[in-house]
Amino acid sequence: MKKESKMLRIWILVAVFAICFMMMIFCKNKPSESIAPTETKSSILQKQYTLSREGYELEQVVILSRHNIRSPLSTKGSVLDTATPHNWFEWSSDAAELSLKGGASETIMGQYFKKWLEQEGVFKKNYQPADGEVRFYSNSKQRTIATAHYFLTGLLPTANTQVEYHMDFDKMDPVFTPQLTFVSDKYTIDAKQQIKEMFTDKINELSDNYALLTDIIDLEDSEAYRDGTLTDFDINDTEIVLELEKEPGMSGSLKTACSISDALVLQYYEEPDALKAAFGHEIGINEWNKISEIKDLYGDILFTAPLIAPNVAHPLLKEIVSEFETDGRKFSFLCGHDSNVGSVLAALEAEDYMLPDAIESKTPIGCKLVFCKWKNGSGESYISCDLVYESVEQLRTLPLLDLNHSPVIFPVHFSELEQVSDGLYKAADIYDRFEKAISAYDTITYKYSIEKNT
Repeated sequence: MKKESKMLRIWILVAVFAICFMMMIFCKNKPSESIAPTETKSSILQKQYTLSREGYELEQVVILSRHNIRSPLSTKGSVLDTATPHNWFEWSSDAAELSLKGGASETIMGQYFKKWLEQEGVFKKNYQPADGEVRFYSNSKQRTIATAHYFLTGLLPTANTQVEYHMDFDKMDPVFTPQLTFVSDKYTIDAKQQIKEMFTDKINELSDNYALLTDIIDLEDSEAYRDGTLTDFDINDTEIVLELEKEPGMSGSLKTACSISDALVLQYYEEPDALKAAFGHEIGINEWNKISEIKDLYGDILFTAPLIAPNVAHPLLKEIVSEFETDGRKFSFLCGHDSNVGSVLAALEAEDYMLPDAIESKTPIGCKLVFCKWKNGSGESYISCDLVYESVEQLRTLPLLDLNHSPVIFPVHFSELEQVSDGLYKAADIYDRFEKAISAYDTITYKYSIEKNT
């Protein structure tokens, strides 16, 4: 079993390097069209920002990861398929599954963390973890399991570490399902009102985004538009649906536009020819940002309101705390979805942010929310929190990453928490913030249960 597992990882690495080699040949002969006018390829790929904190000893790392590049969620014959007269990219995977390029990208990211953890002295070269030192836990969907395996291959290519998942294959694990485990009539009313107050103005600003999306997919020439299945996108028809033991939902134009926006962004990551990725339309990075704003806002609306985030993120928040409290644990990798990363950050009251070098401005494909526990010379504990992700250019061209050619690393700031030097928080403050977020769920259930029974 161990021999077979190691051979499988060797073959994965061979495949990854083959894909990377082909991408390098392509990039040599055809410059990418994805770079913003204010940045050059070298300025993106030569960033030297590091996860390290000089003068501190790294003790533990806990990562909450979004899966890497996948095919669109919809299958052929769906509204997505009929919303444009153009042919979508021919994906290397079935609907909603991790693509081969996504696997290559994730392995490269795992190799980067391997180099970094070896530099920090947490891992030795050819590290063979003792029982309990390393944990890989994934949602039970294909794209999350595969992402965890590819990252593991890059991180620990010679180890026999396993990826655990707790449900039948392709079924959602409650820990990673951003579902509402408590609702009441009054809670639903208040949560919807909160969402309305937070996001109505942003929805009203989508007119230009909708117009751009309509042009890019040539909606009016599509089968769905001609037969009335799809009409023009409307900023006034969004309705929120909140039901027990279901993910927050939505009906209306924003939901449909999100599906199309998501597919276009994924196509842009996969299709080497930027003109083909935009169905023959010549657009730049600013237009891609506007396309992605649609799906970004969709996720914010459903998962980040203060009455929603502690509800849907509750089990995952407890899982992260459990990892920090597990004796002997050096490294944890929890693999889920953008809704997981977004809701956890919202529940922890992260300050608002717009990520650089990304067209998905909040939770880019393959991004990692990285919590690192550090110790200073006096034995005091601190925690850093960063979002680590590949830039748009890195996702499109798949350069190899190392300590001199890193992914983008963006420090997360939490409201009303004071940082010490080097962007660190006192560990006790971060633990308290987790406890506050976990307790917020109990506060919601108590408050609205009382009101429900009076």
